[in-house]
Formats: sequence, structure tokens, C-alpha cells
Amino acid sequence: MNLLLRPNLIPEIDKELATRSLREFIRQAWPILQPVTPFVPGWHIDALCEHLEAITYGHIRNLLINIPPRHMKSLTVSVFWPCWEWIRWPERRWLCASYAESLSLRDSRHCRTVIQSPWYRRNWGDVFMLTEDQNEKRRFDNDKTGYRIASSVGGANTGEGGDRIVCDDPHNVKEAESDAARKGVCDWYDQVMSTRVNDPKTAARVIIMQRVHEADLSGHVLAQGGYEHLCLPAEYEGSKRATAIGWGDPRKEPGELLWPERFGQAEIDELKLRLGSYGSAGQLQQRPSPADGGILKRHWWRRYDRIEDLPQFEMIQSWDLAFKDTENSSYVVGQVWGRWNACMVLVDQVRAKMTFPETLRAFRDLHLKYPQCTVKLVEDKANGPALIQTLQREIPGIIAVEPDGSKEARAHAVSWLIEAGNVYLPESSLAPWVEDFIEECAAFPKGAYADQVDACTQALSRLQHGWPERGILIYYDPVGISPI
Repeated sequence: MNLLLRPNLIPEIDKELATRSLREFIRQAWPILQPVTPFVPGWHIDALCEHLEAITYGHIRNLLINIPPRHMKSLTVSVFWPCWEWIRWPERRWLCASYAESLSLRDSRHCRTVIQSPWYRRNWGDVFMLTEDQNEKRRFDNDKTGYRIASSVGGANTGEGGDRIVCDDPHNVKEAESDAARKGVCDWYDQVMSTRVNDPKTAARVIIMQRVHEADLSGHVLAQGGYEHLCLPAEYEGSKRATAIGWGDPRKEPGELLWPERFGQAEIDELKLRLGSYGSAGQLQQRPSPADGGILKRHWWRRYDRIEDLPQFEMIQSWDLAFKDTENSSYVVGQVWGRWNACMVLVDQVRAKMTFPETLRAFRDLHLKYPQCTVKLVEDKANGPALIQTLQREIPGIIAVEPDGSKEARAHAVSWLIEAGNVYLPESSLAPWVEDFIEECAAFPKGAYADQVDACTQALSRLQHGWPERGILIYYDPVGISPI
């Protein structure tokens, strides 16, 4: 059929294409919200649409999307997708939330603007109408019992349920350093937002955000499981991520950009400069910490692979204790460190989530295993004072340590020792736990835990300045100590 001879068919064809394809719907609806700025297509937009369509048709139930800012995430997920679903399923009910009410209301207004536009009413005005008695910026209903409610993290709970739970940017980046703020978001999502599904067998949840911390909402739901993960870093790092619908990142070469038509290398480099290494890692690359680590970089550590016949070593223990023995509490960490001239060596470590009696038992066991350690450092926080009071008459050399400055300041204060090559770790063959130790140090201060880091910085601070009572000796072979 020659469409040039039948121009009256073109609107009908456009309507059918937009009805079938979310991507096509976005392309056609774009001028309603952005009349001056042209629509710039991108394969990442296609990926977003494919996964949202998979939810629409029931192929995916829970979806986590990590994507850089300003890459059309909110318009795609919180604005165009609800409008598109209502074309065929106007009865579906939407609950949408962001960290700030102003953002939720902005997207709600945009969504309503599209639905009330002449283009939308001309094509699908016979499907539903917005009701006059419930047509506000926070909530609007249609005459087929569907609605869209805008809320915020920690905001007033309406008590309404939803068929689609959308959480768009749940974290305020400025509050990402606050453990309490991050935990508040995760608790709100678990206890309020994610429980508001109408039908647990058919309802879907979508979280779309940039990474801000290892213990952010993304890290929280990934640890829980049950979410399909679409991860779209600004620059390709060679990781072939695949999802359940058969999608894979099409980029092949490291450094390839996500949306070069809008964010070329110059624009990405400028963003990196503004965001800094941690901001770039989280917001652009969807990793809470730089690939090589932040304050404590991966390649700084040196390794040893033999544990016999080392010359005389001064030795100490360093302990970081938990506040409480619950499932969500931090780990208890006890480390054994030695010093040989300018070399500082991590010899052994215990790490687990322990009750207070278990902590006492672990402390006694490490004391018996390494009687050479005359000095035992215990941070004077959490269960530290209780442990000291319980064991100080039983085990000699327990010293309470009052932390000096923030965790970050303490890490900076000893980082030069590691960078200079003065700090040695055992090879993985000797200590399987050492890789987790390195990962926690590299992720710090954006990691989910910092107990190993705290014990390490406490020990290194003491070792570099010495102590009144010199430790008894342990023997290792210096030939076994070498850089990685």
C-alpha cells in the first residue's frame, strides 16, 4: 500500500504503533512535554522499554534499574509507562514515590499532562476519562477504577494499594553518607512501599536509581534477591550483564558510552570532575566505590605467601565489636598484626556476627592461639566496655581505644603506610577471608560494612607509633614476603 496516496491512514498507523510499543509511544508523546528539545533516541531507552514491557506482560515481576542521572529514567518509568499501560489496562493502579515530594509531584503533573493532551485524547479518549472529583497533583483517578498516587519516601501513607509500585530515586544523594538515612529508606521500602501490592501474584515493583552506597536500596534488594537487575553504567567496563528476557549490554569495548548522542566523552569527563571519584563511581558507573578503590586502593596492598621462620615480630591484636547481636548488626572482628622493622603484617583474623558470650569466647580463643600478643586493642564503643570489664582481670594487656576523628579520617591517617608498600596481607591460599578484607577496604567508606577497616586502621595507627610494652616474638620467613 502506498501511504503517500492515503495520508489519512498515517495517524491510524501511528496510533497502532504507539499502542503496541512503549518506545514508539515515547517518541510520539515527547513533544507534549518537550516541545523545543528534540527526542534523542538511544539503545538504553530501548532497553528500559523492553524491560518495562516485560513487566506489563507479566514476564518480570520485580525490576531494579541502575542508570546515570539525566538519561530519561524518570520520564520513561514514572511518566510515559503509566500513560502507555492505561491504553489497554486503565484499571491498573499506580503508587509512585521519590525521595522528595516535589519530584513525585513533578512526574505526576507530567503524566497527567500527557493523558489530557489532544494527541492522547484523540487516539485513546474512548478508553477512559479522568474523573473530575479526584484529579489533583498528588492523585488522579480514571473512570475505570485506575489511579496514580504520588508519594515520597517516609511521606504520609494513604493506605491505598497498587498494581504497580514504582520507586524512582529513593535516596537523596546529599544524605547518602548517613547510615540512619539509608536504613530509613530501606525500612520504609520493606515495611511500607513494597507491602502495598493489591494482588501479590500479579503486582510488580520497579526501583530505578543511581547507586549512592553499597548499603543503599539497590544493595538492600539485591541482597534479599527476587529482583531482575538492569544495570547501565555510563562507560562500559567489560562486564557482560544479561537479564531474564535475553537482553545483554551491546557494547564491546571498555569505555564505550551509554548515550554518546547526548553525553559524549567531554560531557562525561566534566561530570567526573564535578562528582569526584566516589560520585562518579556511584552515579555514573553504578558502583558505590571506584573500581580501584577509594581511600584504600586495591593495588596498594602487598602479599606474603610463607608463614614460617620470619625474624622477630612485634605483635598485637585489634578488635572491633558490634553494638548488638542481631541479624542486622555489624560483624565482630579480631585481627592479629605484626611489625617487622617498617613492615606491618596482617597475620590472622576472626570475623562473624556474634552474641556477647560468643564474642567473649572468640576473644579468649584468639588470646590462647597467639599468647605472644601482649597488647590487645579494643575500641571503647559498642560492646567494648562490657568486654573489657568482663575480661580485664582474666586476660592481660587489654587496652581501651577511644577513636580519634571519623572513620574516614582514621583511614586517611594510615593510608600512606599501605600506599608506601609497608603493609602486607596473606595470600588467599593462606587466608581465604583476605579477598573480602580487600573488597571492604576498597569499598570504604561506601561499603555496607566497615568493621574490618576499623580494626585495621586501629592496629596500623598503634603499630606506626609503637607502644610501651613491646610484643613477644613470632617467627616467619622473610623470603616469603613480596609485593603482589
